[in-house]
Amino acid sequence: MSAAQVVRRVAVFGGTHGNEMSGVYLVKRWLQNQEAISRPSFQTVPCIANPRAVERCRRYIDVDLKMLKMLIDDLFYSMEAPPSTAPYEVHRAVELNKKFGAKGESFDVIIDLHNTTSNMGNCLIIGSSTDSFTLQMAKYLVQWSGLVCPVFLTENPAPHLKMADTTSMSAHGIGLELGAQPQGVLLADVYLRHERLVHTCLDFIHKFNQGEIFPPATLEVYRILHVVDYPRNKDNELTAMIHPELQDKDWHPLKPGDPMFLSMDGKTIKYEGESTIYPAFVNEAAYYEKGIAFWATQKETLNVQELQVKA
Repeated sequence: MSAAQVVRRVAVFGGTHGNEMSGVYLVKRWLQNQEAISRPSFQTVPCIANPRAVERCRRYIDVDLKMLKMLIDDLFYSMEAPPSTAPYEVHRAVELNKKFGAKGESFDVIIDLHNTTSNMGNCLIIGSSTDSFTLQMAKYLVQWSGLVCPVFLTENPAPHLKMADTTSMSAHGIGLELGAQPQGVLLADVYLRHERLVHTCLDFIHKFNQGEIFPPATLEVYRILHVVDYPRNKDNELTAMIHPELQDKDWHPLKPGDPMFLSMDGKTIKYEGESTIYPAFVNEAAYYEKGIAFWATQKETLNVQELQVKA
C-alpha cells in the first residue's frame, strides 16, 4: 500500500518546445477558458513554458528547455537569478521553478505536452519506477483513455543518460509525447488525442483526491538503455540514414541481424547487439543535432503498489 498527499495544484505545460503545436494550441485555448480543465478538488493552471520559442515557432531560442540539466541540479534550486549573459531558457527555467517548483507554490503535478516527428503514438513519459502516484496515473491512462499508450521510462543509473525535464520540478509529473506530427504543424487527430489524455489525467487526480483506492497492478514500460547515433564521418556528417525497415517502427523489436541503417550508397548496416531492443524516437527531427538516431529501450513489467490518498 502506498499513500500520497492530496493534490492541490496541477500545471499543464504546452510550448516547452515552441514548434510542437498541439500542446501550444491546447494551452492557449485553456488560458482563455480555464474552466475547461477545472476539477472540483484541485486547481489546474495552464502555462506556455517557452513563450519566446512559441512566438518564433522554434524548438528553443538558445538551449533546449526540456534538456536543461540545471532542472535537476541543486545549484538550480539555490539560484535567485542567473547571470544576464545566461541563455534565455536558463532565465525561463528559473522563472518556472519559482512559480511551479520548490521555491514557488510547489505544484503537486505537472503534465507536459509534447509532439514528436517519430511514430511514437500516444507515448507516456515517466521518470521513476517507484513513484506509485505517477505509475498508477499511467496505468489509468493505459486502461481508460481508449488509446494505445506505450510508457517510456527515462529512469537510468548512468549519469550521462539522466534526462531532466520540466516535470521534475513537481512531486509527480508525466509527459504526453504524441506523434507522428511534423514540427510547426497542427494535426487534428493528434490535438484531439492530446486533449483526451489530459482530461483522463485530470479525472484520475480528482478520483484520487475523492478517496478512490487504486488496486495493485502491473505496468508494461520501455526503459531507456542507451542512445544510438547515426554512422558519421570524421567531419561528423551522416554517412547513413534510418533503414526503411526500421523507419516508423518505434516500439517494435529490433533483433540482432535486423536492418538498422542504410548507407548513402545503398548498403544495409545491421544491428549487431547481443539482445533484442525496442527503438523509440526513431529518426526524430530534433535529435539530429543531439547525435541521436533513436533511443534503445528494453521492455519491462513493473509491479505497481496499491494507491490511496494520505489521511
